[in-house]
Amino acid sequence: MGADELRIHVNGEARVLPAGSTVADLVRALGLAAAQVAVERNKAVVRRAEHATTPLAEGDRIEVVTFFGGG
Repeated sequence: MGADELRIHVNGEARVLPAGSTVADLVRALGLAAAQVAVERNKAVVRRAEHATTPLAEGDRIEVVTFFGGG
């Protein structure tokens, strides 16, 4: 793994992302819509308004929960 990558865990699975990635970058990489997810970083909820400004760091543990509406 190079200095241009970081290794994190997303919902218990190891994942490698480019260095400098944010929570918003991760949500996009997962193919999810920001409005339909809740994200927790190292056991702290990341508000949706802060996804784009919250950087990911080596070893972060991320939990992503998706919401789907129905009727």
